[in-house]
Amino acid sequence: MLRGSGDQPEAIPQPAPRRISQERQRITGLPLYFQGYLAMRHSGCQEFRPYWTELRGTMLFFYDDMKAPTYSQKVDISALTSATSISPDENGSVQFILMLSNGKLELKATDCEHGREWKGFILTVTKLSVPPDESLLPEQLTRMQEVLEKEKKRRIMLNDCSSTSLSSKSPPSSTLATMPACFYAVSRQKAIEMLEKNPSCGNLILRPGSDSKNYAITVRQELDSPRLKHYRVMSKGTSYVIELERRVTLPSLQDVVNYFVTQTRGILKPFVTQTSTAEDPVS
Repeated sequence: MLRGSGDQPEAIPQPAPRRISQERQRITGLPLYFQGYLAMRHSGCQEFRPYWTELRGTMLFFYDDMKAPTYSQKVDISALTSATSISPDENGSVQFILMLSNGKLELKATDCEHGREWKGFILTVTKLSVPPDESLLPEQLTRMQEVLEKEKKRRIMLNDCSSTSLSSKSPPSSTLATMPACFYAVSRQKAIEMLEKNPSCGNLILRPGSDSKNYAITVRQELDSPRLKHYRVMSKGTSYVIELERRVTLPSLQDVVNYFVTQTRGILKPFVTQTSTAEDPVS
């Protein structure tokens, strides 16, 4: 069982029920490496606030409650430059600071052991190396080594997705810079293959329509068995119409993608080559 820390009672809480864990996995789309209570404070804030915290990939997700299915804040720590520790306070809590490219994030654990553990896992996934900390226990180092191998495999898969993206042709009547990140100039069959071979990259692709003038959405869902669906998106002047039982008209292709994500409450995820960089600011 993964352990963590924060400004909470000494009793180690149990992880969220399986149903909630599955929901978090679906929403974040990232593997869980470590979890537990942490208090967090952005630069400029006076008070620390306790959260149930998850380290997924190179992201920290903060939940208001241990059983909340959706996070209230998230921070991308992939650009971590350093992690510094501060001596325990009068309550025994240990504060450490993550220096990021866009500011600093202050975290607080209930004691030294949990503080070292959190910092160790964070350094492992951001630096792709288990930190040489002699105070870490052999069991902790073993778990960090396991997480390191998982993160390396995840990075390789992301690079594979990126290679698939770069091999795609330019989109019709536009450029990649103005298209949603999940657009690929591929055929229906190629889109199906991409979704089947790289499920961790997402399950929704925007592609050219069969007439090369309009567009289509291809999605793949894992229900009782994998299911594929295709939706036509018609270009009408400056708008786009999704061919559903009741037609939906939207002002941009990005809005079309957002519509599918919103209507499925995040079950459908855009097929992209890397995790989102538009995170909550650290200022």
